[in-house]
Amino acid sequence: MRAHKNPKADIRKDYRITLELSMILALTVAIIAVRAPMDGSSGDVAFTLAEQEVVQMEEIVQTEQIERPPPPPRPPVPVEVPNDEILEDVVLDLDMSLDMDAVVELPPPPPPVAEEAEELPEPEIFVVVEQMPEIIGGVSKIYEALVYPEIARQAGVEGLVVVQVVVEPDGSPSGFEIARSASAILDGAAIAAVENLRFKPGRQRGTPVRVRMAIPIRFRLRDVQQTGS
Repeated sequence: MRAHKNPKADIRKDYRITLELSMILALTVAIIAVRAPMDGSSGDVAFTLAEQEVVQMEEIVQTEQIERPPPPPRPPVPVEVPNDEILEDVVLDLDMSLDMDAVVELPPPPPPVAEEAEELPEPEIFVVVEQMPEIIGGVSKIYEALVYPEIARQAGVEGLVVVQVVVEPDGSPSGFEIARSASAILDGAAIAAVENLRFKPGRQRGTPVRVRMAIPIRFRLRDVQQTGS
């Protein structure tokens, strides 16, 4: 018996051959399309590359600066002096003689400088001594010498004024200062009253010395009224 062929096997064989031929045809068309010129001309496509510019690097040599000396100064231009006379006829007499026996008069010496008298240091002023100064005649002498200013009396000004005074070794007062003020008018009246006082000088070890002391003076209007009445 003759074996029968399978129709499915023939179809598969024909399909494979058809597929391979189609792929070969498609590849051939693609290659022809790529190689064919775009503008339809059959000439070869030529690509021209731009020529690259060659840059040459030159080495810069540093120039050496030579210091040249400054030029010499220009000689001065001689200036002609008008009326330039040549002294040919003038004869200088340089014959000099010195007489050793002649008397030379010298200027008088300057007057002597008067010596300034040396200032003696002032004696020390004591504040506390063995024997303090005393007012001759007592404290009442202050008010006997005191004059109440009329302006202060009319204005009703009164108060206590303390006068500091230096009693000298001879008993005279000096160096008046206001330690406590009531008013300028009363201060002046208090100093004027103390200036008229005389003191027994203070003593230190039996020797009269300068002593600073304070003298209080009270201004009261009633005392003035009683004195006036």
